[in-house]
Amino acid sequence: MFLRIDKLQTELPPPKRQDPNEAAALQELLGGKYGEMSTLGNYLFQSFNFRSKAKLRPFYSLVASITAEELGHVELVSNGVAMLNNGPDSEGDDTGDGGDITGAPFADMKDIRSFASFASHGGGSMPVNSNSMSWNADMVTTTGNVVIDLLHNFHLECGARLHKLRVYETVKDPTAREVCGYLLVRGSVHAHAYGLALQQLTGVDIHKMLPTPNINLSNIPESQKYLAEGSHRRLYRFSPNDYAEMASIWGNGETALPGDPPGELEVVAGMPEGGKIHQLVGVPSAFTPDYAPEEMFEIAKKLTAKI
Repeated sequence: MFLRIDKLQTELPPPKRQDPNEAAALQELLGGKYGEMSTLGNYLFQSFNFRSKAKLRPFYSLVASITAEELGHVELVSNGVAMLNNGPDSEGDDTGDGGDITGAPFADMKDIRSFASFASHGGGSMPVNSNSMSWNADMVTTTGNVVIDLLHNFHLECGARLHKLRVYETVKDPTAREVCGYLLVRGSVHAHAYGLALQQLTGVDIHKMLPTPNINLSNIPESQKYLAEGSHRRLYRFSPNDYAEMASIWGNGETALPGDPPGELEVVAGMPEGGKIHQLVGVPSAFTPDYAPEEMFEIAKKLTAKI
């Protein structure tokens, strides 16, 4: 089962302006070939289908705990996309009837890269790539062979690093770049972890291939605070009691990758402290949450007062 916390894994700075085109670029990190939907889908079904869990507990625990983190990564990227689509937090009035819609108040939307993000999804995120092509289950690999699945996961994390670097080079808004900077650190952790697991199983020191692509995270300003706080050395269990066995892979005297701040790897019970989820102010003229939402707001206010 999963525990849900009403926070993001890290806090995102507000966007400087509404930028649906940057949001479309960030969609690649959600529904692209190496996006968070792919990492989540692969690890989720591998953990469900894992054979001999009791006898291979350290490896099962590793995949299972990273699965939980990936679910939070889907949430993080989705919020980043929605924030960019909608613009900075606003104190504007989201009540009223939305004004005169016959004057084409959203005429500029015809020029955005992914009109569907507005027309169909109200400025929200969807499991699609940067060209609005749907993510699909064909991107999930779960063979039941532990080495093949871990090797695929290692490849997936290295591909995701390539994805994030290219998106980082494309976007300029602080929201989008923060998403990239954070995920570059956490993705490096996952690639390192799968490399260590494969080394334990096969004796092949595959983590010597890291980082791939071979660019040091010291070149990414948005990654620095996460490196400074030691995020590159931590795997989270996302559970108060379970999955501690992965410490025999991620830990046990192993240290950070060369080029990253030094220190021993550690497993942390629970989850990151996290940060707030930004409000998305309603736009009555776009019928979000509706054209004249005052009655809805009043109903919600009364229900909240009963708690």
